[in-house]
Amino acid sequence: MSARERMLGRLRAAVPTSGQSLAADTAALDRRIDQHFDTRRGERPSLSTMMVSMQAALTASHADVICADATSWPARVAQRLADAGVRRLLLDTQRPEGAALVAALPASTSAVTFDCPIDTWKAELFDTIDAGFTVARSGLAATGTLIVTPDSGSPRTMSLVPPIHIALVYASTLHPDLHSAVRAEDWGAGLPTNLVMISGPSKTSDIQQTLAYGAHGPRQLWVVIVNDVDVSLQPEAAQ
Repeated sequence: MSARERMLGRLRAAVPTSGQSLAADTAALDRRIDQHFDTRRGERPSLSTMMVSMQAALTASHADVICADATSWPARVAQRLADAGVRRLLLDTQRPEGAALVAALPASTSAVTFDCPIDTWKAELFDTIDAGFTVARSGLAATGTLIVTPDSGSPRTMSLVPPIHIALVYASTLHPDLHSAVRAEDWGAGLPTNLVMISGPSKTSDIQQTLAYGAHGPRQLWVVIVNDVDVSLQPEAAQ
């Protein structure tokens, strides 16, 4: 018997013979994991607590945070774009959020959509796009992490290439931590082929341990936390 055959034999012997037994073992393990995190977390934090935690964690990671309600956020973002001198903004106008932001854009900022293969406009994308706007699937309050699921209208390139990434996240989609998100969103039932977690602007200390921003992605991250639940829970907006 070869070494390969012996190794495969050991692996086959270690696999439970009953699918029902394997499912039961997995379910028991899931319950133990849930119990561990539930005990550690305690009572689920309130929405206001999660919003404040999200803002604090993002700010600590050198992200700019804009807190606004569902009505005022487009104007707030449009003003920030004008102040920053953003001339070309990449976004998905088919999403309601993209359409709302386009309607509020100042005359100095034009909207660009990702509607053709990247190879046909790569130079334009890298040289002339100042910012990209995306909508996060959800957020993790404990770490200030955005969960982004790129699609055809908002591919990963949109949040990776422009020097400024603007991400909108709804307060109603915030989770206390990663375990809560995995359970609430039922990740075990299936995930998209590309799921990205973002906790701040791109940074690296590879060269002489000197922290540098923008080496592998956007130099700036603007996060728009939209309070779509209760406007009385609005934390103070960061400028």
